[in-house]
Amino acid sequence: MGLLGQIRADLTAAMKAKDKLTVSTLRSVVAAVQEAEVAGATATTLDDQQIQKVIAAQAKRRVEAAEAFEQGDRAEKAADERAELLVLEQYLPQQLSENALVEIVERVLAEGGYSTMADMGQAMKAVNAEVAGRAEGRVIADLVKSRLS
Repeated sequence: MGLLGQIRADLTAAMKAKDKLTVSTLRSVVAAVQEAEVAGATATTLDDQQIQKVIAAQAKRRVEAAEAFEQGDRAEKAADERAELLVLEQYLPQQLSENALVEIVERVLAEGGYSTMADMGQAMKAVNAEVAGRAEGRVIADLVKSRLS
């Protein structure tokens, strides 16, 4: 069973358990995946990696919405967004620890010979290929930038 099949099975289980939060979150994920499948010139079927990218985008939206609600003194709405984020994180790959990420960044920079800020774009491309969605882009960019002189 693929990732989308697992999400649909979990959605059915959440419906039976009357878990409104999980049901609404997973429904939004299924809708986003279906929307991504029909976007563009021709309809395609997404593989698990592409589905994870859609879920990661959904998770990022939840984080940004929670931050916006907190700035607007809407703590209950921020808590709702963070609860939805916890549901989404079950379907994303395990995030790398800070130490593991630092090791990867330093190794990739050394292997590629990236040393100046002019190499930032190439360095980011190489590091992102190695990390493959297991860390936030903002964190990666900050680490790469701090290592380049």
